[in-house]
Amino acid sequence: MSINVGETSVPDLPLFFTMFLIIYLIAYLIVFRNWKPQIRPEASSCLISIFHGTPAVFLASRAVFSSSSGFSFSSANTAAQNTVLDFSVAYFLTDLLHYVVFYPGDVLFIGHHLATLFVFLTCRFLVSHGACAILGLLILAEVTSACQNAWTLAGARKSDPESRLAVKVYDFLSPPFYAFYSVVRGVLGPLFFGKMVASYARGEADGVIPNWLWVSWAVVVGTAITVSILWIWNLWIELFRERKAKLGQEDKKKVR
Repeated sequence: MSINVGETSVPDLPLFFTMFLIIYLIAYLIVFRNWKPQIRPEASSCLISIFHGTPAVFLASRAVFSSSSGFSFSSANTAAQNTVLDFSVAYFLTDLLHYVVFYPGDVLFIGHHLATLFVFLTCRFLVSHGACAILGLLILAEVTSACQNAWTLAGARKSDPESRLAVKVYDFLSPPFYAFYSVVRGVLGPLFFGKMVASYARGEADGVIPNWLWVSWAVVVGTAITVSILWIWNLWIELFRERKAKLGQEDKKKVR
């Protein structure tokens, strides 16, 4: 199948990649230059994630819901939808480079980024269909991004004895972030994913998205959702253990 690249979208991918790379370098060399070397890469990664996550939600929402053909899991990609895919591909390429350079042993995140890039790139360049489905998943994945990045930055900083504010921010954000993430990734994500798979299984994408491809997308997305649910489940357990231990310490002090 030939690659369909619109004239206006040709420069988007390298342009976005350059933008994210510059933001990362500014974050690493300037914004977080006084942070500990161990957490500067993670903080820089969070900053490019901030510049990707929330904008991607708005851009993807506009690209999907402003389409004249309406919403369909197997419709042809519009120019606006392809631009959002380019935007996200550029971000994941930049963040993948970050992991390869600083955390080459983090197989889980490297694998996640490679799998995500496979989905985006095949939707964008191989079949040029299914962007509504992929961008719908992107919206659900990134709608928690701003809160998650603030929580991650506070968590990375809280071990610093000079940063008491980070501890307060981390403790304040944890319960609402966990709840928000649980609803999106544990309820809305699986529901949308189920509708997407059901649509493809009924043959609505026949002739435009090969069976092997949508099954591959389903495996990637299904695995990502499962890992996300396990991750937030473990965070809830850890939070309750910490709160229980803190209450136990307070009770001992009262007894004394």
